[in-house]
Amino acid sequence: MLDTTLTDQTQAFLDSFGRALEAGDIDAATGMFLDDCYWRDLVTFTWNIKTMEGKPQVADMLRHQLASTKPTGWALAEGELPSEDGGVTTAWISFETAVARGYGLIRLKEGKIWTLLTTMVELKGHEEPKGFARPLGAKHGAGKHRTTWLEERQKEEAELGYKTQPYCVIIGGGQGGIALGARLRQLGVPTIIVEKNDRPGDSWRNRYKSLCLHDPVWYDHLPYIKFPENWPIFSPKDKIGDWLEMYTKVMELNYWTRTTAKSASYDEATGEWTVVVDRDGEEVVLKPRQLVMATGMSGKARMPDFPGMERFKGDQHHSSQHPGPDRYRGKKAVVVGSNNSAHDICAALWENDVDVTMVQRSSTHIVRSDTLMEVGLGALYSEEAVANGVTTEKADLIFASLPYRILHEFQIPAYAEMKKRDAAFYEGLEKAGFWLDWGDDDSGLFMKYLRRGSGYYIDIGASQLIIDGEIKLKRGQVVEVDETGVILDDGTHLDADVIVYATGYNSMNGWVADLMGQDTADRLGKCWGLGSDTTKDPGPWEGEERNMWKPTQVPALWMHGGNLHQSRHYSQFLSLQIKARMEGIPTPVYGLQEVHHLS
Repeated sequence: MLDTTLTDQTQAFLDSFGRALEAGDIDAATGMFLDDCYWRDLVTFTWNIKTMEGKPQVADMLRHQLASTKPTGWALAEGELPSEDGGVTTAWISFETAVARGYGLIRLKEGKIWTLLTTMVELKGHEEPKGFARPLGAKHGAGKHRTTWLEERQKEEAELGYKTQPYCVIIGGGQGGIALGARLRQLGVPTIIVEKNDRPGDSWRNRYKSLCLHDPVWYDHLPYIKFPENWPIFSPKDKIGDWLEMYTKVMELNYWTRTTAKSASYDEATGEWTVVVDRDGEEVVLKPRQLVMATGMSGKARMPDFPGMERFKGDQHHSSQHPGPDRYRGKKAVVVGSNNSAHDICAALWENDVDVTMVQRSSTHIVRSDTLMEVGLGALYSEEAVANGVTTEKADLIFASLPYRILHEFQIPAYAEMKKRDAAFYEGLEKAGFWLDWGDDDSGLFMKYLRRGSGYYIDIGASQLIIDGEIKLKRGQVVEVDETGVILDDGTHLDADVIVYATGYNSMNGWVADLMGQDTADRLGKCWGLGSDTTKDPGPWEGEERNMWKPTQVPALWMHGGNLHQSRHYSQFLSLQIKARMEGIPTPVYGLQEVHHLS
């Protein structure tokens, strides 16, 4: 009876909210929000990825967008019941706009909206051909000179980019480009993915041989095809590479390997890009309407410029170019840096009998993988979550429904629990001289990732090697490199046959500068970060990831990247934005992001 009452009450609230919106009564609709409220919209109302914080921002968005959005049909999602916990009612909802169908999550507190997530599921009249609408495949009946599926695919591959032009070009064929390419394929958007490597998946295969995903399998599915139920929890890099290659083939992506983009320019008068690529030695000019940079969240490798580097007689390289430990057996290595890659590389070198020293230049957040899975991810991404009905898609939306402004408040207690559980582990690290932190506000790994994309290590074994002294540790700054090693600011000289610079990456707009010029990169601005005014994430507050998966100040240029979770989740919303433009559907963007930082 209680469930029925809660269901009736929640539906009655949605009915009232819907009536206010349909009547254009913005004051009444805004009055149904708490003063301290958040409305996160993924494309449906704003044609943007945008969070409105507080009633004035909600009202402003509705004044600009309500008349064109025309929302209707607010209802509890089919098969879902609202729940109540601690005075907060949470409910899955569905609704429609003039051009799309939407889905979302609402939290009510004190009879008003505390958080609202609205997401675009599909464009009306342009739904993906799935379920009852899936293609037949076989050609029943008889007809002369019919083509087979293979012949049609071969024709498309031969002609797209030559006789016919793609509507969209994606530069970068890693997991981001592949996930987005799959979404666009299902929406019927002619797309070419440009990749410099020999095979799909090489962006993983070519990394150091010990690399594994540090995120668990439930977090890492691609769109449409989930990993099998017997897939390992943590995927080795070459296994991921093979999966991406298989996925690219079975999802019928137009994927150009051994192809390098040389230049790109946009003609605002014609609304057309000119993208010049070298395809295995042949120059090809592509003329897409939309251009996506999917060259990796991390951007270009940040190679330091220490005095004397040119004098070093050994091998030195950035961690992204690290070949693995085999050639350094019995030698001495110095790894500059103390984040994920540095730990992974140090551990692999130690395992292969290399005398390895880690140079820690700044504090690092460490969390044990097992504890992170149990405390940090278990409720959303785990076998237990799946058993409890939390699908990957639901987990993505639950995570997306927590506004970035308050997300750290939910993270702080989780990381406090991890700190408590693994107290002896952290004591051991500090005794070894390791410089630990928990983020600027003790909010831990996810906030560090969202704010700056660096500054952490998910421990899968290297930390114990540091505790035991097997991986040597030196804290300090590198002041010089000489012929035989590294000199630190306390005068210490570290002998080295190889120096690995695990020094991170610059903003993604560095790729834009290379391809389109510095002026375009500056017009775009820095990518990634929330404007939290914490370390390496300068303010002002922006409330969403800078320039990611949404319209930018450069027309028809999109930035796509992140981990496997983000590549999967946000590719849905980026593909719908691109599809709408291809079909000529009006897309009035609300709250186009201003540029506050150039890099």
